[in-house]
Amino acid sequence: MKPTFTAMALLAACASGAAHAAAYPDRPIKLIAPYAAGGTTDIIARIVGTRLGPVLGQPVVVENRPGAGGAVGSAYAAKQPADGYTLVMEVESSHAVNPNVYLKTAYDPVKDFAPVSNLADVPNVLVVNPAFPATDLQSFIKLLKANPGKYSFGSSGNGGLSHMNGELFMNATGTRLLHVPYKGLGPALNDAVAGQIQVVFDNIPSSSGLIQGGRLKPLAVAAKQRLKVLPNVPTYAEAGLPAMNNPSWFGLGAPAGTPAAILDKLNDAVRQVLAEPEVIAAIEKQGAIPAPTSRKAFGDLIRGQNAHWKQVVEDIHFTKLQ
Repeated sequence: MKPTFTAMALLAACASGAAHAAAYPDRPIKLIAPYAAGGTTDIIARIVGTRLGPVLGQPVVVENRPGAGGAVGSAYAAKQPADGYTLVMEVESSHAVNPNVYLKTAYDPVKDFAPVSNLADVPNVLVVNPAFPATDLQSFIKLLKANPGKYSFGSSGNGGLSHMNGELFMNATGTRLLHVPYKGLGPALNDAVAGQIQVVFDNIPSSSGLIQGGRLKPLAVAAKQRLKVLPNVPTYAEAGLPAMNNPSWFGLGAPAGTPAAILDKLNDAVRQVLAEPEVIAAIEKQGAIPAPTSRKAFGDLIRGQNAHWKQVVEDIHFTKLQ
């Protein structure tokens, strides 16, 4: 039986795709970090990207495109050619939280991207300026209740994870803080150190150096157990606030339509990079945990987390942003 024209065309397309993937990459790859330099997304992107380049045989160049809680860079990445030469950091803030807190977004976190792999699970941390008059989480909450609206917290931008963690904290504790959005957590942390704001709901990697240097004071971490890098800091669950005790995820994706063979090659490269002792040590030094996954598992995670944050937004009666 002779193959039909459709079958022949399909075979030709598959052969062409395989040949394209075999030659990939033959030029530098751009990795979009949709947050400012110095934040956790940027740190994880640079740790992985530095080694991903040699494994793939071409440089991986991190490009920061911050704004709107990760929406600016994510929307840009979604519109790039689906050829494997533009990758994007798909993180909880931009790909699960942000799309559920805005009335309208410029991208669909599921339909507009092809998941490659999760990279790391990252504990969250509540940090304050060292001069802040609270020594632990309970005294912090007590002070906020006595002074509603007096103190401010900074975030990576409206609708980002750090913003929503602040909203979730206020809802769970019956407190009120003034929200100050930034274009990334790096600038927010700088202002917290300077005393322009008092509080940041951050991730460990971007705060770790400032904490170790005594420039920020940690009150609680979102992790399954106390962290090796902060052994004296209790988890939110230990401190009586289990609703906040969820670490974040930071992964890698590409524009939807990127050929499966290229995505597979990227997934294989990520797994190789995240198995390197130097990379593991660099990520763990930040207080994070290397967590590579299959493409399917990462896609399932993104879909599940979108459902989770949709429910959280409803539960805390959050007014969606324009």
